Amino acid sequence: MWAVTSPTGIHAVKARSTFRMQCSVSADIQAPPEKIWALLTRADDMVRWNSTLTSIEGNIELGGTVRMKVPEAPDRTFTVKVTKFVPNTEMVWRDGNPVMFLGVRTYSLTPNQVGTGTRFQMTEEFSGIMLPMIAGRLPDFGPIFERYAADLKAEAER
Repeated sequence: MWAVTSPTGIHAVKARSTFRMQCSVSADIQAPPEKIWALLTRADDMVRWNSTLTSIEGNIELGGTVRMKVPEAPDRTFTVKVTKFVPNTEMVWRDGNPVMFLGVRTYSLTPNQVGTGTRFQMTEEFSGIMLPMIAGRLPDFGPIFERYAADLKAEAER
């Protein structure tokens, strides 16, 4: 496991074992959870402020399906299912098969102690028996997640 904190205060952590790979990023954002949640759940506006996406569509709600494209894989559409949705607090996206290859992304928002901002955290975990064969083809999620968190922070604090 290793961690990096950028000058902007954005903190990335990565860990890997044979059948599990995880990357997390966190940032302190000077905005209330409701404002950040609105940014995280409005697919129709996300590409405007999020440089880690080239397109996104779908319903970001419990049971909703979201389809997105990213610059790192321009010819591939990723389709995820929203499996947990607690407004202004937590959201989980899943894709894949729990035995073969599964990706789970968790978004968390926690108001800070002083009430002037929010701790944003996003964690992506990959697991399954196919991971050792696929891991070498996956991008380094650390810089991508740091860029995502920086984009979210900038937009929420605007």
